[in-house]
Amino acid sequence: MPHRLLKRALGATVLLLLTLTGCGSTADDASRDKAWSHVSGSGKTIKTDQTPKRIIAQADAAAALMAYGIKPVGIFGNEKPEDNKNLEGMDLDGIEVLGTTWGEIDVEKAATLKPDLIVSDYWPAEKTYGGIESGVKKESRKIAELAPFIGGAQGESIVTLLEFYEGLAKSLGADVDSSDGARDKAAFDAAVEEFKAATKNKNGLTAAAVSPAADLLYVAVPEHAPELLDFKRWGLDVLTPRDPDKKFPYWENLSWENADKYQPDVLLVDDRALANAQKVVKKQPSWKSIKAAKADAIIAWPAYWVHTYARYAEQLERMAGEIRKADPDLT
Repeated sequence: MPHRLLKRALGATVLLLLTLTGCGSTADDASRDKAWSHVSGSGKTIKTDQTPKRIIAQADAAAALMAYGIKPVGIFGNEKPEDNKNLEGMDLDGIEVLGTTWGEIDVEKAATLKPDLIVSDYWPAEKTYGGIESGVKKESRKIAELAPFIGGAQGESIVTLLEFYEGLAKSLGADVDSSDGARDKAAFDAAVEEFKAATKNKNGLTAAAVSPAADLLYVAVPEHAPELLDFKRWGLDVLTPRDPDKKFPYWENLSWENADKYQPDVLLVDDRALANAQKVVKKQPSWKSIKAAKADAIIAWPAYWVHTYARYAEQLERMAGEIRKADPDLT
């Protein structure tokens, strides 16, 4: 999945494994004794003899569940918990960190937590879950032997991803109607309308989503980036690169000599690597051969990480303001 790009762009990415604490203070103990099943983003129905209580979750998925009161005993992700934007403001007490480097999970420690469910996004392009995908160390992938995996699909929309985790939390016993997630949804709905209004007033504005690295300029393929599909659905014309990497179809890989292959009015830059990208492009004269880069028409793109209505609302509001300033007739 796209994490391999970050490893190249940043030199290393961080994978956190947070084992689970109890599955949520709102869950009824009697309901936990019942057989449980839920359809994963893979389309497969995951079944357990009892409603899961001890959950290990990928950090972003953990935040999605915590918005509804389901607190894992442990998490894994791509940075330290305090640096994870989805976890901002959430109570992390009692959650154990099982790793802070992408592809490395302390499975031995995870086993001591006795998980009965592991929650992480499903990536359709790779047909696997985050944490056990290609590139993860062999020993770390053994986490799949501890408990069943389940997670929302990084598919057609972040909205459906958020809805998946809301449904999963409810199935685990959460009172979703009285949760922070339910309250945040109203702000999100308003932000979507603000985004639509901004794009409606910018007819003809084109955008390309990119992640600059020292060796290559990566151009994102919207088909495999649900937030980009959302932006397109809400009125922003995000171009589709013509020649995606056949082995890793999230991106088309452009040499810096060919950085000007596409000429959008706005560049959406992967915000996970934004600080590094700013250093990289200063060393690449061809960056300015892209008219949007020359005009500094840059908008940070929340790439592959949004997992709560609160964070999505914030990002859409910010982007709407920047789109209003963009020039659809850039030359």
